[in-house]
Amino acid sequence: MTTRQTIAGSSGPSRKTASPAPASQAAHANGSVKPLARTSPERVAPSDRFFGYKFKNPALLTLALTHSSLAYENNPEGAPDPGSDNEQLEFIGDAVLGLVVAEDLYRRFPALREGDLTRLRASLVSSRNLAQVALRIQLGSMLLLGRGEEHSGGKQKPALLANALEAVIAALYLDGGLTPARNFVHRNIIQPAEADMAGVVRSTEPFSGAVGDYKSALQERLQAAGAGQPKYVLIDQSGPDHKKRFRIEVRINDSAGGLLTLAEAEGSTKKQAQQEAAHRAFTRILSGALLEFVPPLAAATVAKSPARAIPDVAP
Repeated sequence: MTTRQTIAGSSGPSRKTASPAPASQAAHANGSVKPLARTSPERVAPSDRFFGYKFKNPALLTLALTHSSLAYENNPEGAPDPGSDNEQLEFIGDAVLGLVVAEDLYRRFPALREGDLTRLRASLVSSRNLAQVALRIQLGSMLLLGRGEEHSGGKQKPALLANALEAVIAALYLDGGLTPARNFVHRNIIQPAEADMAGVVRSTEPFSGAVGDYKSALQERLQAAGAGQPKYVLIDQSGPDHKKRFRIEVRINDSAGGLLTLAEAEGSTKKQAQQEAAHRAFTRILSGALLEFVPPLAAATVAKSPARAIPDVAP
């Protein structure tokens, strides 16, 4: 595929890692290959595959994984070339991701109104969800960061991870067209959310469009039922500092002025534990287990009709 900017690939020594570009080079916007002052300690040979896809131009993937902090570190005297980091690719990846998700939802849920489809798409492509996806597939370990960004925990920062995921989608699209980008999005973003999406659509609850963001979904449901705001309470933490575990309860005020526990869960971070506790509480509400405390809402019917055919995803 011909792109607006030709990005040159190169070969290098084979080392074990997550990114298939050469360890000491990255694609540059003007078509040259610019040496990097620092690289990720983990590398992979250009012949290796990235989530099942073999890049024809591995330098595109290296560029997608290069954060602006490394570009600035390599050019401390002035502003780096806009094509020396992944920000331009984020722009393309955002558009490709939106298209792939919109098409999938259109075919998967033909009975949903435009507004519901829009909310569902917004949830799938949200920075919050993309960051969770990036964490799950361990994209952070592949990123090329400047020293300062890396030392400040950049490989775990949600915004940085979400942006890098969009850049990777763009790299797949520019290297191989829509098919590899669609396959990647389907496997890593849409497919893991299928159960949540199907559950929401089958439910008679009004559709919030939240997928993966159970704290928001639970809050909207409780407020709509007049049950007040959920409260997340840390009830226990264990383990050494580098491997903490947190146990969280989600509670609401009961009619007697006390607190009612809807669910509890454990996670490696407080946010993760809160999300899981909200997930469990939301699931219990939808199943009718908490009708005594969270009254049902007026049923919102969703017409049942055969789903439109979804194109096969290549293995």
